[in-house]
Amino acid sequence: MHELDELFDVAAARRLDAQASALLGDGGAGLMEQAGTAAWQCLLERWPQAQRVCVAVGAGNNGGDGYVLARLARLAGRQVQVLLMADAGARTALAERARAAYLAADGRETVFDHALPPADVVVDALFGIGLNRAPAGEAARLIAAITHSGLPVLALDVPSGVDARSGAVPGVAVRATLTVQFIVRHQGLYTGAALEYIGGRRLAPLALPDGAQDGVAASACLWAPARLAAQLPPRRANTHKGESGHVLCVGGNVGSGGAVMLAAESALRAGAGLVSVATQPQHVAPLLARLPEAMAHAVQDAQELRALLPRAKVIAIGPGLGQDDWAHELWRQVLASGKSLVIDADALNLLAVTPHALHDAILTPHPGEAARLLGIDTAQVQADRFGAAAALAARFNAVVVLKGAGTVIAAPHARPRVITAGNPGMAVGGMGDLLTGIIAALRAQGLDAFDAASSGALLHGLAGDDAASEGQRGLLPTDLLVPLRRRVNPEP
Repeated sequence: MHELDELFDVAAARRLDAQASALLGDGGAGLMEQAGTAAWQCLLERWPQAQRVCVAVGAGNNGGDGYVLARLARLAGRQVQVLLMADAGARTALAERARAAYLAADGRETVFDHALPPADVVVDALFGIGLNRAPAGEAARLIAAITHSGLPVLALDVPSGVDARSGAVPGVAVRATLTVQFIVRHQGLYTGAALEYIGGRRLAPLALPDGAQDGVAASACLWAPARLAAQLPPRRANTHKGESGHVLCVGGNVGSGGAVMLAAESALRAGAGLVSVATQPQHVAPLLARLPEAMAHAVQDAQELRALLPRAKVIAIGPGLGQDDWAHELWRQVLASGKSLVIDADALNLLAVTPHALHDAILTPHPGEAARLLGIDTAQVQADRFGAAAALAARFNAVVVLKGAGTVIAAPHARPRVITAGNPGMAVGGMGDLLTGIIAALRAQGLDAFDAASSGALLHGLAGDDAASEGQRGLLPTDLLVPLRRRVNPEP
């Protein structure tokens, strides 16, 4: 049995379905009946008072699932209207079989004529996981009508128009109130644009025969809060600050001192034993006034920075660094240090200009920075966040934290991880600097680069959700510091 935190791409989901159908020996009819039944149960639980059900069906097996739901709703005494597309094409054999059973139960169907029938809830059974392009023709018009109706929507497997593999939404798409996924969780429904369309998520695992999952591997996994207790065990009673690591934060060019201050403070709140800061001279006094626990150093050239490097276990570089001669000089010195690195902000932009092979590094780009590193545009990154993160990890031989809704963490030759914590209130300047410090602190405390990046991104998102309890708009990075301290001390 696959783990509940595992995510699957479309190819794996199809293989699993095919293997289960072959073992059952019924061509998939049993799985379709299970899926439609599970969807009907979800509808009943979510909208128990709904009497009028509109089911929009396509010609594929997703439409067959919709017909099963429609038949069960009809038998339960609901008013059911199945909505067809004039240009849907020939149905699959399974969908035709499910349709015949629905019609035998005195079911009704009609062709979409640019308006939905009166309904309390709409079921989206148009395309499922197979669609990876923008809907066109009648499908696009029907999807638009569903969206504009303002009615609650139950999507079967995936909202139509959303790419179940990448999470991209290349055209019009259904905005679901609830999406019920069958058998496995689809990786594309946990990151990027898909998050605007899926509503709530449910998993209906279905009853599979023994052996159906043989050879079917997950493509990604969710990095969940339950992981943190093992990642952050209680400290020894006889510990000392050196065991918790020394983080050196490098950045804070003229006018950007706040960025490196945020990184330093979050590193301390995330448990680093020692934090030093290398910054422009004018930022030393303000930094010490705000954060006396940090060791602030005025650094005007590479030679002054060089003296600080030996003591550091991890170097976090980029927050407020800038891209002038001072920044370039410090960047080159840090690259030559051989230390574990967390690279963010302007350091990523310097890396994009002069790419280097990296050793023991974590990159934390937002989509724009990822695009510059890959030499593509931001839209291409967002259209395939899993692919972009994997490409960066391979190109730079580094762990990559591709930030955004549904943060993706990738590492060479490893299964990517997805973070579902976080909220739109965190879209404000300085949040990334906070993340840099958290990840650096975890790396300094002994977590390997992949785990430090994954748990750091999770802690960042969880602290952001805690801090947003009073509202998302107006949320500041410093609001995360108190809940962050609670989150880095998980219950065993």
